[in-house]
Amino acid sequence: MIEALAANYLYVLVFVLLGIGLYMVIANENLVKKLIGVSLFQSAIFLLFVAMAYIDVPGASAPIVPHEGEPLEVMVASPLPQVIVLTAIVVGIALTAVGLALVIRIYAEYGTLREDTLREVRADE
Repeated sequence: MIEALAANYLYVLVFVLLGIGLYMVIANENLVKKLIGVSLFQSAIFLLFVAMAYIDVPGASAPIVPHEGEPLEVMVASPLPQVIVLTAIVVGIALTAVGLALVIRIYAEYGTLREDTLREVRADE
């Protein structure tokens, strides 16, 4: 059991980060802490994509076209997951920025970032 976990340590790390991020989103009342949890959850998904794309095969090379006259080796690694993760990182940063802007506006309007207090204030209006 321990050998299987040691061999797949990246997947264990992914699930730990997923669990921490999900817990932060569900358990915290503070909106900033919820955004941090969403960001941690996103990072775990990025790590999962990169970990799934990694293939440890002896003699494998990067998917680069060789020069003329050189033999074509087996191309195992696909660059597509890395490109998708790069795009997702940009989208994640934009999402975090918009979320933080909304949090600033909520704090300026209501003077609190606690979700339960915001519900009470909104119910009174």
